[in-house]
Amino acid sequence: MTHTARRIGRSLALVLPVVLVLSGTLAVTMVPWADTSSSQILTASAEDVSVPAKPRAAHEVLRDQLVGELQQGGRPDDVLTHLQQEVDRRPSLAEHCVGIARAVGRAAVDAYGPTKAQSFARPVCDTSYASGVASMG
Repeated sequence: MTHTARRIGRSLALVLPVVLVLSGTLAVTMVPWADTSSSQILTASAEDVSVPAKPRAAHEVLRDQLVGELQQGGRPDDVLTHLQQEVDRRPSLAEHCVGIARAVGRAAVDAYGPTKAQSFARPVCDTSYASGVASMG
């Protein structure tokens, strides 16, 4: 094989996959999923929707539950009691207690305002709830 043929072969080896990928991508950017008479066309997305969602950590689930409880009319002192009970029941949550209590404090300010939210402060996870209230007030 000559030197020129090798250069052409190497160039094709580098360029051809790129061309194939681009042409394949362009070919599927618009796919009619419904009836062909329908004007409904789904556009291909860069997101891979077949990948399952990552499981959330227990402390994130608990934080979202407690903040949700507060947003749906729960009292901050009751929510703090639930936080303390969960930490007592699952000691592995203790390292996240501060962050959860702060999030509850911030949500309490949104729900009750800073003065009223501060009136619910209790020593759960040290003073983290009060710190969350203060950061929003």
